[in-house]
Amino acid sequence: MRLLLSAALLLLSGSASAESVLADIKVHETRLDNGMKVIVKEDHRAPIMVSQVWYKVGASYEPDGITGISHVLEHMMFKGTQSHAPGEFSRIIAANGGTENAFTGRDYTAYFQTMSSDRLAISLELEADRMRNLALPAEEFVKEVEVVKEERRLRTEDKPTGQTYEQFAALAYRSLPYANPVIGWMNDLDNMQVEDLADWYRLWYAPNNATLVVVGDVVPEEVFRLARQYFGPLKQESIPSLKPLREPPQKGEIRSLVRIPANEPYLLMGYKTPVVTTAEKDWEPYALEMLVAILDGGNSARFSKNLVRGSEVALSASAEYNAFTRLPGMLMLDGTPAKGRSIAELEGALREEIARLRTDLVAEEELDRVRTQVIASKVFELDSVFYQAMEIGMLETIGLDWRLLDQYVEKLKQVTPEQVRTVAQRYLQDDNLTVTQLDPQPMENGKQVRRSAGGRHGG
Repeated sequence: MRLLLSAALLLLSGSASAESVLADIKVHETRLDNGMKVIVKEDHRAPIMVSQVWYKVGASYEPDGITGISHVLEHMMFKGTQSHAPGEFSRIIAANGGTENAFTGRDYTAYFQTMSSDRLAISLELEADRMRNLALPAEEFVKEVEVVKEERRLRTEDKPTGQTYEQFAALAYRSLPYANPVIGWMNDLDNMQVEDLADWYRLWYAPNNATLVVVGDVVPEEVFRLARQYFGPLKQESIPSLKPLREPPQKGEIRSLVRIPANEPYLLMGYKTPVVTTAEKDWEPYALEMLVAILDGGNSARFSKNLVRGSEVALSASAEYNAFTRLPGMLMLDGTPAKGRSIAELEGALREEIARLRTDLVAEEELDRVRTQVIASKVFELDSVFYQAMEIGMLETIGLDWRLLDQYVEKLKQVTPEQVRTVAQRYLQDDNLTVTQLDPQPMENGKQVRRSAGGRHGG
């Protein structure tokens, strides 16, 4: 931590570049003969390592009719191979003092273990086994689909904000598959077959569609040797070529209303924006990140200062933008009005803050303060070996180079007030806006009605 604190202070004082700080943390990479990429980042502060396998497949790859299949497959990856019984993977990791889990996103699916660095071979042997040898027993599939359906009920159907976001996304995206929920539509889950899962697994879970990332107290040459030993014999798959996808220009504000039982109203607004993979000008995503930090970068940011504490129009208000996605996304605003204030008042206040960014230059002092917070947060993230691996894996899997990490801080330092205003003027326009409002309906006995029950979520 002391090394990271020094790095942060050097960066913020301007006496060291981001490149010089990050260069002290060595990254090595190779590609196996079967096409699998292996990236190793040394971090010798503690005798642990994190191993992650990233697959270039997620919810945005799924065609209509089988949405949610990537997430269901994630569950099934823990349900046995030809060599290991269901649940044995997790028992072996736990017996060796490790932890493991997985996650499915719109653009990727990843599996990870955190263990003592001398247990790396165990992690890689197990991951290589389930990359091509998954058993997919029908009885386990039936149980896990029910688990996923219950997960959907808990996270979306019984959660007012979850339902609101799901309708918002389905309305906002006319062409991009980001319109579909990662967990899938319930009808698709109801009709999913184990044969669908087997085809999806065979097609995408192959070494030439995967990246292995190992970060921690490891020797790169030894990691490469183990990767060749366990993953090297696995055969390639013919991976489909993806057509380029872009959202057609929006030509007018889109609005929708969600009427469901809820305790309080909720507002969701989204402006379509470019990301690093799609921006015409490479500085625009970084300017958008700074813009979001100006609005919602802590207690001194504009939303908190002006809307929550100042006018007290908002109980809560936030802004979000992700510059690193495979396809273009959105800059999102959301909030809940304060007691006695209306959704219309909240929306008006949010629009006023956006209008200020379109017309007025951000003061240099404010931009410097926000930049300091964002850069410090980024540098301190290096304290986590898991997050280091996640940044590398995410960038590689969406089609970028992990070396963008070395440029990130410098890109943020170069953002000017004029650039912030330019992206606000170009992208934060009403014709580019989707708005969804949650209109709360009375709740039965003060609680939302529970429609059904099922099994708990399991990895």
